[in-house]
Parts: sequence; structure tokens; C-alpha cells
Amino acid sequence: MKGFHMTRTGMVALALAGALSISGAALAQKSATGGSGGSAAAGGTSASTLGTGGTSTGAAGTGSSVGSGGSAAAVDGKAQSRTNVNGGNGPVLNANSKAQAHEGGTFSKSHTKTQVKAGEEVSSRTKSMSHVPGSAPVKSTTSTTSQ
Repeated sequence: MKGFHMTRTGMVALALAGALSISGAALAQKSATGGSGGSAAAGGTSASTLGTGGTSTGAAGTGSSVGSGGSAAAVDGKAQSRTNVNGGNGPVLNANSKAQAHEGGTFSKSHTKTQVKAGEEVSSRTKSMSHVPGSAPVKSTTSTTSQ
């Protein structure tokens, strides 16, 4: 602009205001990701499940996703797995996977539950267990929460 003159103090104030607005926008962005998984096996059986999710908030809004799955196998027995994914209350996504296999008294099972609260947190927990008759069951649990 012709004839426009800015003092040194004015330039510093303008630069500082610009830096603060950029850092404020960067601070407004937030994201969280997480998940868990596990497996169990005994005899001729095995089962495994996993779940994962994420949420992110930025200038354009909030986006979230969740996924889960599982599988089971048995040499001479029965195996089944199922997964359910749905929206919960308000801006919440839920995923639930279960898998189990058994041959007589020997069995393996796994269960994963994952929840995403849009713009806030992701939590996931997996519990797995296997058992052979005459011995103690083998159990494991893994869990995560990310904000």
C-alpha cells in the first residue's frame, strides 16, 4: 500500500498476534487412537480377536472410526466367531468381537470390546482364555485407553 508506514512496535504486535492465532488453532486439534487384541490356544483349538479405533478433531470437525474382528478354529470340534459394530449413545461407536472353539472339554475363547467417544477417547479390552481338562485355565487380559 503506497504511503503506508508501520512502526517497529506495530510489526512486532502483528507478528505476535499471528503466532498466537496459529498456535491456538494447532492446540484445538486433538486425536486419539488405540486398540487391543489377544489369542488363546489349547489342544486342537484356537481363538483370537482384535479391535481398534480412532477419533480426531480439527478445524473441519470431528471424525471417528472403529473396527473389530475375530476368528476361531478347531481340528475336530466346533468353532464360531461373531462381530458387532454399532453407534452407541450420542457420538459413541462400539465394536464387540467374540471367538470360541471347543473339542470335547478342551476350549479356547477370546473377547474384544472397543469403544470410541468422538473427540475424546478410545478404549479397548481383550480377554482370552484356554482350558484343557485336568489343568488350570490359562487367562490373559490386555487393555488400552487413549485420550
